[in-house]
Amino acid sequence: MTARESPYKGETGLRRLISAARNSVAGFAEALRCEDAFRQELILAAILLPLAVLVGRNGFERALLAGSVLLVLIVELLNSAVEATVDRISFDNHRLAKRAKDIGSAAVMLALANAGLIWLLILVR
Repeated sequence: MTARESPYKGETGLRRLISAARNSVAGFAEALRCEDAFRQELILAAILLPLAVLVGRNGFERALLAGSVLLVLIVELLNSAVEATVDRISFDNHRLAKRAKDIGSAAVMLALANAGLIWLLILVR
């Protein structure tokens, strides 16, 4: 291990799994606490995921409906991570910081459009 690597990279086996799970739960909790958009999308997911089970005609449709909603949450978490990283580096206005945040926002918009299209196509039948 070089000096640039994380000291946590040496963990293996069960210890690594426990650390990864702990970090994932902490990240989820931080997103709930600090990210308004994530909370709003999580509320929407709490409504749409059970609905996906009810309106999907088969397992494939249910998976598409649920997967599209989960993808929005995943992309929102990644976007929040990008924004937090950019803000950690500097609050100064910089074209590359703006680009990174705008690209993350565009990814969320595409995930939302994807979910909307999938739901529309399945519900309209």
